[in-house]
Formats: sequence, C-alpha cells, structure tokens
Amino acid sequence: MRIAFSAASAQGLESPISPHFGRCPFYIFVDLDENNQITSVNAIENAHAKRHDPGQLPAYIREQGVNVMISGGMGGRAVDFFHQFDINVATGASGTVQESLDNYLNGNLSGDAPCAESVAHGHGDDHDHGHEL
Repeated sequence: MRIAFSAASAQGLESPISPHFGRCPFYIFVDLDENNQITSVNAIENAHAKRHDPGQLPAYIREQGVNVMISGGMGGRAVDFFHQFDINVATGASGTVQESLDNYLNGNLSGDAPCAESVAHGHGDDHDHGHEL
C-alpha cells in the first residue's frame, strides 16, 4: 500500500502535516508491506503549490500509485477527484507524518470532508481563486 501525505517540509516521517492538500510544499509517500511495516519513505516537492488546475494534483497523486491520501484539509472538488480515482482520503490530520500514519493505521483518522474554507465559499473547489491565501 502507498500512502501520500501533504507535508510542510521534506523531513520524511518527521515532517509536519500541511493543513491543505493543494498548497502544501511537499508530499511524503510512504510504502507499506502487507503487515503495515514501512518499506520506503520519499519526499517530493509540490511544484504546483502556488497554482494548479482542478484535478491536476489528484491526477499526479494517482500517477504515483497512491492508495490513500492523508491531509490536514482539502477542497471538495479534490475529494471528488480522489473518489473518482478510487483513492481513499482522510482529512483532519495533524502533527507529523508518523503520527498521522499511526492514527490512520489504528483507525483514528478517517473521513474526507471538504475543509471549512471550501464549504464557506459555497463551491467546494481546490481554492483556485486567483489569489494567495
């Protein structure tokens, strides 16, 4: 299984979780064997953190062979894209990648509600509003 995390740094398992999927500076990819033991950890810079088209980043994550995307939050359209790609989503993550991984594997992190900003704007998109947040 491959799990991707939105991260604020490239420190692998010690990276803080980023509060937003699309605007995070890095993604951490964690591969697990059939016993949920970590087999590899890789950090990739998010080249589209400042601006991206709807669906662009979920498609990139799918191309990496990801089964689960974990983030502090994400827009409703990103959640929908992940569902279309048969990728499970868990939002509301916090702390480090390791802490969020442990919470997910222990069943304490689940659900894929759009972030509050997306709901407040009434459109559930990926926050591509033409301005920085």
